[in-house]
Amino acid sequence: MSDRQFVIPVGPQHPALKEPTSFYFTVDGETVVDVEPRIGYNHRGIEKAMEVRSYIQNLYITERVCGICSNAHQTAYTGSVEEAGGIEIPERAKYIRVFVQELERLHSHLLWLGVAAHEIGFDTLFYYVWRDRELVMDLLEEISGNRVNYAIPTIGGVRRDLNKDNFPRWNKIIDTIQERTEYYIKVASTEQTILDRAIGVGYLSKSDMIKLSGVGPNARSSGVPCDIRKLNPYLVYDRLDFEHIYVDNGDILGQVLVRVLETLESCKILRQVLKEMPEGEINTKFGPLNRVAEGEAAYLVEAQRGELIHYTISDGKNMPFRHKIRAPTMANILSVVERLKGGYIADIPIVLAGIDPCFSCTDRMAFYDEGKDKSWSWTEDQLRKYRKEWFEK
Repeated sequence: MSDRQFVIPVGPQHPALKEPTSFYFTVDGETVVDVEPRIGYNHRGIEKAMEVRSYIQNLYITERVCGICSNAHQTAYTGSVEEAGGIEIPERAKYIRVFVQELERLHSHLLWLGVAAHEIGFDTLFYYVWRDRELVMDLLEEISGNRVNYAIPTIGGVRRDLNKDNFPRWNKIIDTIQERTEYYIKVASTEQTILDRAIGVGYLSKSDMIKLSGVGPNARSSGVPCDIRKLNPYLVYDRLDFEHIYVDNGDILGQVLVRVLETLESCKILRQVLKEMPEGEINTKFGPLNRVAEGEAAYLVEAQRGELIHYTISDGKNMPFRHKIRAPTMANILSVVERLKGGYIADIPIVLAGIDPCFSCTDRMAFYDEGKDKSWSWTEDQLRKYRKEWFEK
């Protein structure tokens, strides 16, 4: 580091970051020349906690990995257990899972668009978008009883059915959201406030994005077609007509366009689901999960932020031997670091917000003793006991 360069710490508590994480920025004047991410402040020991709880108990844990992606995590978890246990869910349950997942995608993308507008100082758009997002939140609350943690997927199907008498009214809500989203596309592509703060900011080429294994809207904004709903269809996505959205901008404007265009596609999917949803049961009857056959399964879903993976290993008992979660934010850390390099200090908040980071999903932890060259993990109870002893010292 030269005499002209300085290190600016951002986080773990900072107005630009809504979650506890830390980045060390090496700057030369107003230009960012290097970035060192430091994650781990939000670790909760979820994976280890799942290894000492039954498959049913873990339903309540996986849904709380992330508040915004709660349905995506539970869909991925139930899918992995169902594959490991050889459980096939009813067709109607598949459609209901897709319906709730696309509603969650709508609310997440609209939330992000409002946050992005706020980060660049366009608070009028922020208020408009979040006003329209309430239509989605009200619909989710009507279906599940909750605005967060909808508790819809369960092992073998879904917990709640949808009343077809409500479908015409829901279609009108979807029409309203589509109409408003079309307006936001026009604003995003013509409003000078957005263009000045988005064009060329946080640029990353398609080749670099592929090398850094980015996922989700972050990767699709650089021209990488990586939507799991198209590449590795699950549930009933292979039967639905929707576009694979990606653009070659490579900058913040590309991330805005991908999300608003995907919002339109989600509206299209929701209409098809309401139209094509078959009658029938919403749960598969199976014996108690006292034992799940030995084996392993990985289940991929396209969460709002990108490819989400739940990987479970069964050793024949009523709880997983190992359960691994790979959240999209973890996959996008390397690419956002490269997006930040060469940019201005003033652009740090919007570039970080561009990947829609969720460190509740991301943070993992292992223990390592350098002196003894030993690594190990703890159960939730052991970690809680150590924390209590440490604070009492």
